[in-house]
Amino acid sequence: MVDLTHSSSANKPKFNWLKVAAIFIAATLSLPILVVLVNVLMGDGDVWRHLYQTVLADYIQNSLLLMLGVGIGAFFIGVPCAWLTSMCDFPGRKLLSWALLLPMAMPAYIIAYTYTGILDFAGPVQTFIRDLTGWSYGEYWFFEVRSLGGAIVMLTLVLYPYVYLMSRAAFLEQSENTLEVSRTLGYSGRSAFFKLALPLARPAIVTGLTLVLMETLADYGTVQYFGVNTFTTGILRTFYGFGDVVAASQLAGILLLFVTVLILLERYSRHRIRYHASGLKKASSRRINLTGSRGVLTCAFCLFPIFFGFIIPVSVLAYWAAFKAELPDARFAQLAWNSLYLAGVAAMIAVILALVLSYAIRLNRDRSVSASVGIAGLGYALPGTIIAIGTIVPLAWLDHRIIDLVKYYSGEKVGLIFSGTLVALLFAYTVRFMAVSLGAVQNGLGKIKPSMDMAGRSLGMSPLKVLTRIHIPLLKGSVLTALLIVFVDVLKELPATLVLRPFNFNTLAVRAYELAADERLIDAAPASLMIVLVGLAPVILLSRSISSRVEHSKVESAE
Repeated sequence: MVDLTHSSSANKPKFNWLKVAAIFIAATLSLPILVVLVNVLMGDGDVWRHLYQTVLADYIQNSLLLMLGVGIGAFFIGVPCAWLTSMCDFPGRKLLSWALLLPMAMPAYIIAYTYTGILDFAGPVQTFIRDLTGWSYGEYWFFEVRSLGGAIVMLTLVLYPYVYLMSRAAFLEQSENTLEVSRTLGYSGRSAFFKLALPLARPAIVTGLTLVLMETLADYGTVQYFGVNTFTTGILRTFYGFGDVVAASQLAGILLLFVTVLILLERYSRHRIRYHASGLKKASSRRINLTGSRGVLTCAFCLFPIFFGFIIPVSVLAYWAAFKAELPDARFAQLAWNSLYLAGVAAMIAVILALVLSYAIRLNRDRSVSASVGIAGLGYALPGTIIAIGTIVPLAWLDHRIIDLVKYYSGEKVGLIFSGTLVALLFAYTVRFMAVSLGAVQNGLGKIKPSMDMAGRSLGMSPLKVLTRIHIPLLKGSVLTALLIVFVDVLKELPATLVLRPFNFNTLAVRAYELAADERLIDAAPASLMIVLVGLAPVILLSRSISSRVEHSKVESAE
């Protein structure tokens, strides 16, 4: 006899907690963006009208010029270096192919502090010129590092690796058959590059440039130190100077519009263009041999951004830290602990949430989950200033409601629970860097065959047990990568930390910024150097990953 009661209850749809959790997490992480958008429509507009009449045009002009200059610089460094290390063979190519990524470890504000100490009027370069020539102030021209042009140079030196990385991956994937056809049509190596290889790599180059421009818009430390008025400096100045959250949100809304346009342009470029390689053999398996003066010039060209973007600033920082700065004491140890602790906790939170969101997509193919996860990953495209403003408003509101309730029912006074504490910082970091951990976890999860899920479920495991006992052990590499990258990104983050840090709480990034603002560049060296050295870890990991993919590609081509 069939138990109809049991059958009907078994057929009832179970509560999908993973789907609900994913949507709830995504909604929570999107809260800062919604707050900024709502605040754009609020307020009486007095401060906004003042900004419009005085500095808004300056913010727009400087932001656009900065984006244009950095975009051009990153393109003309990143793309040629990617082509030369992928398609040509010259002395030092193997070393340079991964060393070109080293400037990624250097935060823009730290390289700005370093070159200011080198090139400013009291720096060693101008002092040497005056000692050598006998000239005094005003009798010679020298590049003004604290300027819009200086900010463009600093940002270009540390952001070109985004374009280099994307372009090199595209060039390595191009088919040798395609380039051979170009030679039969009479194309020289130069013509093949401009008429064939460059158009084929266009989607990857545009993606890299989009990342560069978004990072340029998000920068605060460099432009603030150089006195360049952009949206990021304007948002923080309005927030602190006027104490007007609404006006700061309105500026953040314009900046958000800039970022949205960049994202749409990048997606439009990928949507409209599709290229497919013909043939399995990669073009990089038959490189152009550059010898003699051509090889030396090529090596020098690729060494140029490494020398100025990493070797010089790191050498100067190491010299200052070792011989001129104050010796690290207990306060420096506390700063290091604050930074490492905060970065570690933020990385753990981001990776745990990324596992939940990625697994929710794996189990639920409906659009609501995919859309939710997509929203959760938007934070990386937003500057830290926008996320900071969007975080402090709802958390401050929630704190005041809790304070009022506790006072009403018990008469007790309680302090701030969320805003003004590490909770606000950790939430902002999670919003900002969720996309990084999501990308790494989803990439690893995609390599696990669905049959592993089926095997686990057939053994009576719940979805949670399948995730914890099967997937997570197989995802150790991806999880470690996500942890490491988020850890270093949090360690370097400046604008959100400046806005949201608790009272009397400092990190290495904030301390370096404060010392540089007081013109104590040498004393800022130990904190700056530690940030750079820790930042080398994901760069080395990325270099090894690229090298292993290239070797794997060579094996497949040989087969």
